[in-house]
Amino acid sequence: MIKSRIFHAVLFECIALLILIPASYLMTDEGSMTLSMVMVGLSLFAVIWNYIYNLIFDWKFGYDRLSRTLYLRIFHSCCFEIGLIVFTLPVVAFVLSISLMSAFLLEAAFFAFFFVYAIVFNWVYDIVKAKYIRSRDLRT
Repeated sequence: MIKSRIFHAVLFECIALLILIPASYLMTDEGSMTLSMVMVGLSLFAVIWNYIYNLIFDWKFGYDRLSRTLYLRIFHSCCFEIGLIVFTLPVVAFVLSISLMSAFLLEAAFFAFFFVYAIVFNWVYDIVKAKYIRSRDLRT
């Protein structure tokens, strides 16, 4: 269970970085190395938060992830992102030397991306994992 959760969190963040870093270079006038470093730092923190949050969420809402409804998945994603914003907002403002409001708007853009990304990623991950386990069980 622990290895699975760590793998899930690392895979989630690696794919997100593969999407977000090139996108940030395309959306800003200048390629911001500082913004990329902030994303990597946030991603490392998010891996830790993801692991802890999902352990608690699984404990509270059950370990049968395939039976989770869309509404529960939306709730899961919203709570995760709110927790992440609470912890990271002051850090982002400080590192980028921007106001808390600017940092909030930046994080709101990330929230919009991660809200959709988390629902899709987790749903696909749960399905692929279940098929992998089923196919592995059939071979033994």
